[in-house]
Parts: sequence; C-alpha cells; structure tokens
Amino acid sequence: MVWTLLCLIWGSTWLFIKLGLRDLPPLSFAGIRFVVAFLILLLVVVIRRTPLPRSRREWSMITVTGVLTFTLNYGLLFWGEQRTSSGLAAILQAIIPAFGLLIAHYYLPSERLTLTKVAGVALGIAGVVLIFSNQLSSEGSAALWGSVAIVAGAFAAAYANVLVKARAGHMDFAVLAAGQMICGLIPLLSAGVALEGSPMRFHWTWLAVVSLLYLAIVGTVVAFLLFYWLVRKIEVTKTLLINLVTPLVAVVLGMIVLGEGMTWRIVVGGAGIMSGIGLIVAKWRRPARPAVSR
Repeated sequence: MVWTLLCLIWGSTWLFIKLGLRDLPPLSFAGIRFVVAFLILLLVVVIRRTPLPRSRREWSMITVTGVLTFTLNYGLLFWGEQRTSSGLAAILQAIIPAFGLLIAHYYLPSERLTLTKVAGVALGIAGVVLIFSNQLSSEGSAALWGSVAIVAGAFAAAYANVLVKARAGHMDFAVLAAGQMICGLIPLLSAGVALEGSPMRFHWTWLAVVSLLYLAIVGTVVAFLLFYWLVRKIEVTKTLLINLVTPLVAVVLGMIVLGEGMTWRIVVGGAGIMSGIGLIVAKWRRPARPAVSR
C-alpha cells in the first residue's frame, strides 16, 4: 500500500515541476521547496520531541546523504528538466534502480547482484524507454547537458539511498529527512540566489505557488516520511524500483489532465515495467536456502 502510494505521489511530481518551471528558476525553485518542507518536518520533530543525533558520525552521514539527495539530485534534476521534456527527465531518472543495484552490491551483503535482479530492472527500464521513445527522438541538442545532469543526479540519489539503508537505519526517519534537507538546501538555495537573483523578484503566479506547495508538502514531506519508513521494511533495491513506475503514472496523469492519447508504446511499455517488477518481487519471495556448514 505504501509502495503504491509513493508511486502515485512521485509520479505526479513531474507534472508540478514542469508547471512550476514556467515561472520559477530551477535552483531557487528546488531550494524554496525544501525550505517549506524542512519547516514542516521541524515542527513534526518538535511536537514528537524526538532526540537529535549526538555523534559526529551520525551528523556526517546526514550531511553527506543530504548533499547527495537534495543539493545534487534535486538541483541537477530541476536544472535538467528545464532543458528537457518531463518524459525525458522521467526516463533518465529511471536509471536509479540500476545504479542502486550496483552500489548496494558493495555496501549491503544481503543485497548482492543476481541475474534475476539485473534482468528485472533491465526489463522495466526497457518498458520506460519504449514509452518515451518518441520524446527521445524529438529532443534537440539543447537537452544534452540537461540529460547528463539528470543522470548524474540519479547516481547521487541512488548512492544516498543505499548509504541510508546501510548506515542510518537506526535513526528516526523524521529527524533524518529534516537533517538531510537543511544540509542539502543551504548550498542549493545559496547557489540559486547567487545565479538566479532574489526570490522576491520572481514571477509568483498562482500556478507557481500551487506547484511549490504540492511539491513541498505532498511530494517531499509526506513522500519522504513514507519512503524512510518503507526503506526499513523492504530491500533498498525494491524501493528504488518506484522510479520505474513513476513514468507510467506520469503518462496516465497526462492522459487525464492534459488529454493525451493512449499509444501502443504506453501499453507495451507499461507491461514491460510491471513484468520487470513482478520478476524481481517473485525472486524476493522465494525462501532463502539454509546455510551449509563448512
């Protein structure tokens, strides 16, 4: 249920990012989003009276994963999506599970690479590629650097997720998310002010405000609290597979909200995504073999 809800939430964020970028510059848009989200999470921490981390090692982990997730991933994503279509951005972010499988192999002994996992992710990514193949062919040369930026951000996000699973599983998820945001938004917002000017001079339309609030409250606070709860319950590679479903959700929302039509690419690609996820989930559900004494 939580896994499905996250797919729906993060699948809808692509639309609101694209709408917000009509009026707001990318780095500042992302930074202000996380300022709002951080203040809400801080209120949650204060109300719950959750103790803060005390060790330098814990704060180092929060800082590193915060910069990876919020400064690099979201900064590069917002900057890149301004230069690409939302569909192309979605397909490039779908590379996160592939990066996650590789990184988890070295950090998490219980999540080693297997042929089944690799095949499942490859099948899912192939489905996403098929859905957006027409968009890929229509993108111009201006999208090259935006595409590179989004892929680099995807690697940073995958690395941060694996580090959280490996070394921060004991931390309260609200404290972890709030700490990551404050560590990540400071350099992100600073870069925005330096490169894009004062937020007071931005073109604040009602659509920009709605997009910002949706992304901050639903797409960040609600989603990250659910995600960090979920990442402790299931394998990190399964949580990363959310990134294979979100492009499909984006297509459905485009059909409903924007009146976009159904194509054979959507049908066949969607089947590929679900088949890939089903292949990996079926592998996880097999009982583990007992260890053999040597």
